[in-house]
Amino acid sequence: MTYQPVLPGIRAIEDEMIALRRHIHSNPELGFKEFATSDLVASKLHEWGFEVRRGLGETGVVGCLSHGKGRKMIGLRADMDALPILEQTGLPYSSRHEGVMHACGHDGHTAMLLAAAKYLASSRQFDGSLVVIFQPAEEGDGGAQRMLNDGLLELFPCDALFAMHNMPGLPAGKFGFRAGPFLASSDTVTIRIEGVGGHGGIPHKATDPVLAGAAIVMALQSIVSRNVDPLDTAVVTVGSFHAGDAPNVIPDHAVLQLSVRALKLEVRDQLISRIITVAQSQAASFGASASVEVHDGEHFPPLINDIDSTAFARQVAVDWLGEEGLIPDMAPIAGSEDFAVMLQHCPGSYLFMGNGDGQGECMVHNPGYDFNDSCLGIGASYWVRLVESFLV
Repeated sequence: MTYQPVLPGIRAIEDEMIALRRHIHSNPELGFKEFATSDLVASKLHEWGFEVRRGLGETGVVGCLSHGKGRKMIGLRADMDALPILEQTGLPYSSRHEGVMHACGHDGHTAMLLAAAKYLASSRQFDGSLVVIFQPAEEGDGGAQRMLNDGLLELFPCDALFAMHNMPGLPAGKFGFRAGPFLASSDTVTIRIEGVGGHGGIPHKATDPVLAGAAIVMALQSIVSRNVDPLDTAVVTVGSFHAGDAPNVIPDHAVLQLSVRALKLEVRDQLISRIITVAQSQAASFGASASVEVHDGEHFPPLINDIDSTAFARQVAVDWLGEEGLIPDMAPIAGSEDFAVMLQHCPGSYLFMGNGDGQGECMVHNPGYDFNDSCLGIGASYWVRLVESFLV
């Protein structure tokens, strides 16, 4: 059976949903500082009859709504935090907080889940318990783990968890699913090279950490090309190289910061091991030394979608929209997502919704990015269809 893409009940609150999304966009907050956003979310859920729990992960908000006699429980998660980026969209609802913007669409994710929550609270066309999870600090600060540490799944023992992310470059309002490894692990690694400072005109009396650092940058590129199986995904990116303050001074140290990504845990471990060996051996060859720190607080595992949950989530979309509503052959992506840690403790699936692929569409984390409001209704409708199909 084929359904209209946007449910009439969602269409009726679409203007409210757009206004809410733009309000959140205008008032972005960084991870663990989502105080106003959390207040807004909690207020709405209270108004619609949800049991509301606050303080999980500091600024996280969880709403639970039970109906009927069913014992199954489904969890839907949206992220609330913004990024430390200066917005350059020129939109009338641009960020009012200089240097902070919703450049990843978390404003849209929050608005869609709130709209679905309002609809489901009114319609009650489900039998069981709905848990809506509004997570703080997804952008590298470990908000998912903090919510788990605070007892999220003990308080709300969901049978399955689902999350959705918009993706520019994919057709607007179409959904992409993939079972198994879908997003990469992510580690932040710091390499500190210790040398001996000196005069820029008398280099032989110094041990130059910049030269050693440059050699390390080049040698690191051999790890993916020569140590990792060509059929496995792996990324080693040096995003930061800091050393010295003056052109005629050889500094005594240099610092490199790396982003390391893989789709398999064993490949991730291989990358970290080789980075340590390469950095230390290259530094030693120049008479310098290198220490390597892997930041535990900035590590996310690969996101691995449960096979059965993903098949179910995909079938909901097919039954509703037909195959034409799907993005075919969805491939893994080397981006990361801390929803991965939730999926380590509960079966579930993470899916993408296209944000648009027209000319001028820019990727997330770009100062010119904006969530596509025309996708809000279909995203909220999908959440409704998923819940009504799961809780029967």
